[in-house]
Amino acid sequence: MIATINPATGETVKTFDDTSFDDVERAIDLAADTAKTYRSTTFAQRAEWMRATADLLEAEADDVAAMMTLEMGKTLASAKAEALKCAKGFRYYADNAEAMLADELADAEAVNARTAYARYQPLGAVLAVMPWNFPLWQAVRFAAPALMAGNVGLLKHASNVPQSALYLADVIRRGGFPEGCFQTLLIGSGAVEAVLRDPRVAAVTLTGSEPAGRSVAAIAGDEVKHTVLELGGSDPYVVMPSADIDAAVKTAVTARVQNNGQSCIAAKRFIVHTDVYDDFAAKFVEQMKALTVGDPTDPDTDVGPLATEQGRVGVEDLVVDAVAHGAEILCGGTRPDRPGWYYPPTVVAGVTPDAQMYTDEVFGPVAALYRAVDIDEALEIANATTFGLGSNAWTTDDAEIDRFIADLDAGQVFINGMTVSYPELPFGGTRRSGVGRELAAHGIREFCNVKTVWIG
Repeated sequence: MIATINPATGETVKTFDDTSFDDVERAIDLAADTAKTYRSTTFAQRAEWMRATADLLEAEADDVAAMMTLEMGKTLASAKAEALKCAKGFRYYADNAEAMLADELADAEAVNARTAYARYQPLGAVLAVMPWNFPLWQAVRFAAPALMAGNVGLLKHASNVPQSALYLADVIRRGGFPEGCFQTLLIGSGAVEAVLRDPRVAAVTLTGSEPAGRSVAAIAGDEVKHTVLELGGSDPYVVMPSADIDAAVKTAVTARVQNNGQSCIAAKRFIVHTDVYDDFAAKFVEQMKALTVGDPTDPDTDVGPLATEQGRVGVEDLVVDAVAHGAEILCGGTRPDRPGWYYPPTVVAGVTPDAQMYTDEVFGPVAALYRAVDIDEALEIANATTFGLGSNAWTTDDAEIDRFIADLDAGQVFINGMTVSYPELPFGGTRRSGVGRELAAHGIREFCNVKTVWIG
């Protein structure tokens, strides 16, 4: 079912009809036709439309925030911050795309040419399969670079954020982009394969679960189409004795419960050197317990509900499994007796390797706390997962900083801070966290043909 269901109450607010087969066909046809002419528009023209879209987003940020909070339960403050971040992302690519995609000159003499260079050209219509946890930002970090590169987009968003999906297509249209540049398809996951196999669709990007990524990658591989995948993570957060413990604790709380704990780059496994473990653990538990869980529209709320009932069940199951395999709950761990899909900030210590939580991602406000005797053991625990998206390490020792940068198996390493996605930095992971990169220059080049030009 494609519907807005308020996670704070469990109430179905509004349902939507699926986009019909005929309408999907028309949308793909329009995208393919638009791509033929849109690719020839100038960077200056695309940038004008992109800045106008950013202006609209900023002007409508309060209403957009309320919509996102209603659909997936994030606090109003974080929802407004997301809307403004999207405007920033649009402006970043409006300002920088032309330079990022400028012809790259080669050594012509070395290749026996008068002139030789690489030119970046758009692929055409790109399908984006996006998740619900950042209903606008996840899609914008695809849409902004793709549109500025001269591609057009087809958005298949998560079925529980249809209003966010429709809004994004609408605001891009109102920003001045030609009809067919960015369209939302209200379809279920079962309809993705037919769209992806359509020869008019050139490539696909997906942010979501590992099973979804495997499925899309298999189809794209069979069709020999370019793919970018971001499939989540179980990010480590390592604290060494030289760290500012109070700052590390304060940041750790934010890093774990941001977006109600539902962020791929949220810190999830807290690995603390034994010399400072007791101090960190006591302060961390105290601050997690002090968080206010409640109505996400209330400005005093720190943590709102989880986005779906199924998601809460998944979090509960991982906590129960960890305790069954010897872990101890230091705070939280029991759902509150109230309507909606709430789960309290929870800290679990002593998670053993045979517990699912040891390697799996917990998509909710649950922190797993580990003790490490030295940097070698800290790195061993940190890398003991199939994921490799973000990572965090707290230390002021230069040798340790170098070691963490070299040996944390992840697409991103943040030292003395928490992992954050910035338009200016490439975003992506290693291992089962996905392939390819979003954001920065790397992200805009993902959906380009890097064409070699040789002139004798």
